[in-house]
Amino acid sequence: MISIKSPREIEAMRKSGAVIAGMHIGLRDIIKPGISSWVIEDFCRDYIESHGAVAAQIGFEGYEYATCVSINDEICHGFPRKHVMLKNGDLVKVDTVVELDGAFSDSCWSYAVGEVSDEIQKLMDVTKKSLYMGIDQAVIGNRIGDIGAVIQHYTEDENGYGDVREFVGHGIGPTMHEDPSVPAYGEANRGPRLREGMTITIEPMINTGTWKADVSDPSGWLAVTEDGGWSCQYEHTLAITKDGPKILTSQDPEFDAKYL
Repeated sequence: MISIKSPREIEAMRKSGAVIAGMHIGLRDIIKPGISSWVIEDFCRDYIESHGAVAAQIGFEGYEYATCVSINDEICHGFPRKHVMLKNGDLVKVDTVVELDGAFSDSCWSYAVGEVSDEIQKLMDVTKKSLYMGIDQAVIGNRIGDIGAVIQHYTEDENGYGDVREFVGHGIGPTMHEDPSVPAYGEANRGPRLREGMTITIEPMINTGTWKADVSDPSGWLAVTEDGGWSCQYEHTLAITKDGPKILTSQDPEFDAKYL
């Protein structure tokens, strides 16, 4: 069932989203060559809790950490690890969910470690742009498929990347994962119609090679690219409103001005 949020509930999610946004902004100074991915977990957990919020991923279906920290060919759901040291040129994805006073928000961001190659910088630029292209489709009267169709066309047809199928965005609030599923691929004019008050995540995961994921890791969580290509992800939580899509996890009020 798709839940419709009141303006009060959306405002509460915006406050929750501000905690995630501040956390991601802080990570810009944390992520650098020579740190372990566990440093990211420590920083994020401390930031969330010090702002009166709850790291909602902890305990979700047995998951033990505040963050997913996925590196290079790891698509998603990587554990933060004390023995994994970041190197210059790595690509790190940090994903988390925050609950504040009962309101949930979800956001993943990608970070270059030191200086990345031109190839990886292009992957990051294309993935981020595809997120915003999807957000532009999140208007009343459009369908879920309109979001995925523009992302898939831009990333695969225009840029030759692989657009991951195995993991998708979703409705959010008052629980972490709700209907509808929000794929970053698909066909226009298909799927549930978007209505005022819906809150969803859009989260393209884009690979340099095949879109296919290998989920055979014994942890039961980590997904990597099937061909060893690198993967990038950006994710925002947003509300569908009569004034267009409103980003609830914005890190940049100037860049996101039209969505606030």
